[in-house]
This record gives sequence, structure tokens and C-alpha cells, in this order.
Amino acid sequence: MSAAVVQSESHAVELQSLRVRYNDTEVLRGVGFFVQPGEIVSLLGPSGCGKTTTLRSIAGFVTPDSGEVLLDGRDVTEAPVHRRGIGMVFQSYALFPHLSVFDNVAYGLRMRKVPREEMERRVTEALALVKLEEFAHRRPKQLSGGQQQRVAMARALVIRPKVLLLDEPLSNLDAKLRQEMQVELRRLLKATGAASVFVTHDQQEAMVLSDRIILMNAGEIVQEGTPEEIYREPRSLFAAAFVGQANFLYGKVVAVLGGGLVRISVDGHLLEGFACGELASGDAAAMVVKHECVSPVCEGKQGLDANTLGCTFEMANFTGASVQLHCTAAGQPFVCLTNAAQHCGPIGAGTELFLQWEKSDSLVFPATPH
Repeated sequence: MSAAVVQSESHAVELQSLRVRYNDTEVLRGVGFFVQPGEIVSLLGPSGCGKTTTLRSIAGFVTPDSGEVLLDGRDVTEAPVHRRGIGMVFQSYALFPHLSVFDNVAYGLRMRKVPREEMERRVTEALALVKLEEFAHRRPKQLSGGQQQRVAMARALVIRPKVLLLDEPLSNLDAKLRQEMQVELRRLLKATGAASVFVTHDQQEAMVLSDRIILMNAGEIVQEGTPEEIYREPRSLFAAAFVGQANFLYGKVVAVLGGGLVRISVDGHLLEGFACGELASGDAAAMVVKHECVSPVCEGKQGLDANTLGCTFEMANFTGASVQLHCTAAGQPFVCLTNAAQHCGPIGAGTELFLQWEKSDSLVFPATPH
């Protein structure tokens, strides 16, 4: 339920119908949600969807044209950045190169005129939290990317904010370190007890880090829920396309069956799946099937409650634990992601084979004619 409907002092962050316009472009269109203390919420979506503007509105760098920003029940919509008590971690880390790790972390406390003894204790605690105690006297250039990211985290946490904002803080790391830091970052965020709002366009990152994901597109919230809900229960064709890797088969509804099932015709092939939205016979429809739900029929065996589709094999990509089979099915691209150990073996380009997937893994959405 959106923050525009529910208001509670227990919400660490609450946005009510935020609208932001840049010149003639409305970049936020009534955005509203809340974040509870200790909760990690990710704003996920494509570039230009409004997620960074939302984060900057919470921080105070952007003043909305209408709507309200509440922190711990207090209206801070017009309050300056330094009066919001928010910790921020930037994409670039924004560390001072001429200062030691200790002094970088202590910077916010010095600005707040915290007594020296307390400052030293809190900086030491923050560095211990990110496991960098022994690096206190090094300069940022003497640290790895992952270590610099943790210094930025310690600097944000040392002021003990109730709200922590993170703007793609892992995007500058290499792929392996980025995956390692995702788990570490979630541990750190949970240890603080702060409400955390995390901006990313990386869906895998959002899945690992978040308690809840807010999916945005074109300045609006498309869907929100747990990572599993967003992945397994998309409520729109956009959500199904953006989250995870999926196949799309375009056709027409030929029958509305019981139990929410519909039958569609895709280039003459009859397939069944569960309707997502209002569908009637004759409607244009798109069936969405995740890559990992599709299996090759290696020995002519077909599941009793499965959709089966003949296809032409094009190529295979070995990815380590799995193999991607790229095919053409019903005149449309189709991908099967199969376990490498269970792969049927070498298949020549142009080979005709069958793919199958459970009807329960088929979601059917209304679609414009393709």
C-alpha cells in the first residue's frame, strides 16, 4: 500500500505523491512509498525511470514540485540537506584523496563538532564494522575498490543516520568483487538498523540486497514487492521483460479456459498459460516464459501438463553451470537455459528439436499486435 494512503510515525521514510518536472518533462509522476526502520528497499528500473531523482528528493538535493517527503513522521520536503540527518554513499565514493581513511570517516563528525574522544571511539567502531581497522592510516589510493567502498560506507554510518541512501555504490567494481560486496553490503546494512534506500539498474544486485524492490518506469512505480514476488509474479509485460531473462511468444487468444488458464495460438501452435490481466478470445497476447523454465525434449519425452514447441536450433553458449540453447520457435527467438550436466550433448546448427515447459510457468499478458 502506498504512503499516500498509509501514514505512520513508524515509517523511517515516507514519500507522498511526489511530482518533479524538469522543463517540459515530468520525471516523477505521483511516486509514493514508505520504508520501515531496518528495511532495505531498492529502487530498480531502466535509465531515466526516475529512481535517482527519487533518491535525491529524499536527500534534499531536489525539491519536488508537489508531494511530501517525511522522515520519521517529520515533513522535510523544504528542509536543506544538512538538516535531514541522512547518510549517503555515492557511486564515486567521493573520498578525500589527501585524507587518511580515519580522517575520511571522521569528517562528518568533525563538521558536527563531536568531542574528540567520542569521535575517535565512533570512527574506530565504524571501521571495525566494515573490517578496516588496520587500514585507518592509509590514503584512499592505497586501497582496492572494494576497500574504498567500505570506507565510504563507514563514513556514512559513523554519523548514525536513521536513513541511509545508496546511489549505485557497487557499479565501479569488477564483476567478481561486485558479487562479493553485495553479500557484504547487505550484512552491513542490516547491522546498522537504518532504513536503507538503494538505487540500482542491476536486477541481480537488487535481488540479493533487498527486503523489498520498487520497480519504476517512466517516472512511476510499476510494481513493488519482495524479490521473489517481483521475479515470479510480474503484474505487467514491462515487469516480466525487465526482471529476469524471458522468452516472449506473440499470438492470439483462442479460448478462455477454467482456473485462469487461456489458450493462445502462436503461428498455428496452441499453447496454454495463466492470464495476467483481462483477456478474451481474439485478443492479441504475449506468453512469457523464463529461460530457466524451458527444457529440451532429449528423448521424445513430454510432460503431461507441459507446453511443447518445435524449434530450429541455432547455437549453444556454455556459461559454466548452464548452457544456453538459442533457437527459433514459431518464427520467434527462443532460449532454453539448461543445466550443463543435463545437457543433451552436441547439437548441430539447423537441427530440429522440441522444447517444453510447464503450463504453470507460462504467463499470458495482453499485448499490442506484434
